[in-house]
Amino acid sequence: MINVLEYLEQSAEKYPDKTAFADEENSCTWRELKERADRIGSALAGKVRPNSPIAVWMEKSVDAVAAFMGIVSAGCFYVMLDTKQPVQRIAQILETLEQPLVVTNLSEAKMLDSLKRAGKPEEGFTVLNLQELEKAEVSYEVLRQIRRQSLDLDPLYGIFTSGSTGVPKGVVVSHRSVIDFMNYFTESFQITQCDVIGNQAPFDFDVSVKDIYSALKTGASVEIIPRRMFSFPTQLLDYLCERKITTLIWAVSALCILSELKGFTYRVPDKVNKVLFSGEVMPIRHLNTWRQYLPKAMFVNLYGPTEITCNCTYYIVNREFQPGDTIPIGEPFPNEKVFLLDEKDCLVDKPGERGEICVGGTALSLGYYQNQEQTQKAFVQNPLNTRFLEMIYRTGDLGYYNERGELCYAARKDFQIKHMGHRIELGEIETAMEQVDQIRRVCCIFDQESTKIIAFYQGEAEKREIVRALRTCIPAFMIPNVFCKREQLPLTKNGKVDREALKISYQKEQE
Repeated sequence: MINVLEYLEQSAEKYPDKTAFADEENSCTWRELKERADRIGSALAGKVRPNSPIAVWMEKSVDAVAAFMGIVSAGCFYVMLDTKQPVQRIAQILETLEQPLVVTNLSEAKMLDSLKRAGKPEEGFTVLNLQELEKAEVSYEVLRQIRRQSLDLDPLYGIFTSGSTGVPKGVVVSHRSVIDFMNYFTESFQITQCDVIGNQAPFDFDVSVKDIYSALKTGASVEIIPRRMFSFPTQLLDYLCERKITTLIWAVSALCILSELKGFTYRVPDKVNKVLFSGEVMPIRHLNTWRQYLPKAMFVNLYGPTEITCNCTYYIVNREFQPGDTIPIGEPFPNEKVFLLDEKDCLVDKPGERGEICVGGTALSLGYYQNQEQTQKAFVQNPLNTRFLEMIYRTGDLGYYNERGELCYAARKDFQIKHMGHRIELGEIETAMEQVDQIRRVCCIFDQESTKIIAFYQGEAEKREIVRALRTCIPAFMIPNVFCKREQLPLTKNGKVDREALKISYQKEQE
């Protein structure tokens, strides 16, 4: 297989009248999705060079998936833009993409205002209406010619992540990487045409790639859950039940919303038989709540950054865990190499010894779009191999093997601090605090100016009892200097705890 459109063609042939994707208002069958892709691809073909980026400016929806497939049919790759991002960030992305074509289904002036303010028409920036594109006649010969010239290493999509320089980095992923990953992903977790996948992730976040391409490969259906429902647990649970959703591939924080607000006392989505989570460390209390209410479901801890096509390791939860335990990130997916390197680039394989998690294999992305400097820093020759070219990605994450030989995530390298002469992992403090009764979620930051460790947490526990409990499991120099109770920890748009927002809130409180 060379091109992901082969997935679409196979599903359209096997399940032509089966629902492929549905949102709150619209749905389409596999046959309809292919027909829409053919029309959009025919309209876009020739407007830009093959392998060029085309941006998509719309809410996550059935229309967005049709736009993605149409862009791919035209021999290009898609980049989903978040319509709620600041104009400056949108402008930075458009500049990196060299003022691309943008496909939208939005017509209201206010919905297009920030996009048009961010783009530069004099440099080629053009906005195209999806409905107009879909009026095109299908040019089958043109589409066949594009496919004949395609390679499996052609880019499929781009996702922009935050950059250390303040400029977002565009990770570009090939057809080959997605095909290789999805073959093993769907097989490992028995995702089939019988499944209904409940999409939680925004389409500019790589968790959504697993929803979209699991369905494309197997003929499963995807129910696109409206973003607002994650603020209303009863609505969310009703949606899961009414749409008969079987599979959740969600960010940890999205799962925690339901368990934190005791949603299962209202309704249990008992059709759910697979819960796959990633993005952050899953708090054990929340995992145990989910397992209590869905005792027959498979729970899977997934690990991996955007740069290696979604995930590189997985752990199927097969035993009981207690607060303070570490859930392993498990074993590599087939055809992926995952190993640890110390600061001298030597292999780490002893239990308990920490090293940087490094990844090799077909799943590696094509690097950062128009950013050779950052690409060359992160994608490097494997230092353990001096005999032939073997590229690896250095994740910037620290890991270790437990006494069972299972790979575990420790922390980000940049969450490692120097405090009172000691090197400290903030993640270790967070794990210790999770053992304290009445603490539901926790996040620690280090304030450089005051040289204090600040612990933010949700729960009813008070400082005195937290400190008393921490003294039994971590050294005194690791105990936070400040404890801040919060009703809710702020989240980024991708559902992770927003550490930067916590820093800013703390600084404002000190003024």
